[in-house]
Amino acid sequence: MNWILTHSGKHFDLLDPDADMIDPRDISHALAHLCRFNGHTREFFSVAQHSCIVAELVPEEHKLAALLHNAPEAYLGAMTRPLKQWMHTYHVLEDAVWQHVCKRFDIATALPSCIHLANLTALATERRDLMPSDPAIWDCLVGIEPMVETIRPWSAPEARNTYHQRLMDQLAIERRRKAA
Repeated sequence: MNWILTHSGKHFDLLDPDADMIDPRDISHALAHLCRFNGHTREFFSVAQHSCIVAELVPEEHKLAALLHNAPEAYLGAMTRPLKQWMHTYHVLEDAVWQHVCKRFDIATALPSCIHLANLTALATERRDLMPSDPAIWDCLVGIEPMVETIRPWSAPEARNTYHQRLMDQLAIERRRKAA
């Protein structure tokens, strides 16, 4: 068996993904239930909320891609950055799912640099607000300042509903923009 059963009842084939099987409801639900940092935060903090934060930090034309930048995790699960660097097969699967997410939502596969920077800014803020205190330097965060605002973690239902509404709003904005 190479497929997972999604929240909406679809069989999503991990080895042969199909853009038509990618459903915003599944992405919203799964990302809202995945905890950042492999669950090692002081309290639950979802990938969905992280994605909303990243989207808030980028210009309007990149918000949809920012909301979806972690969409493959809805199908593959989240993996910590240090472990992911050693998992070649995960990268291959993640890239394949990402290609289909991009096709499904008509976005470019290459993320703009503003999303990478926003992702790091969110990470720096998450480290400050959600992780245990630790003096170690995270090389990826050298020179990155956290947001001024403090993160208040959302519950899984709040994360699902907020993320889904923002995704639907952004998809509607994109449809109107492309139709103009």
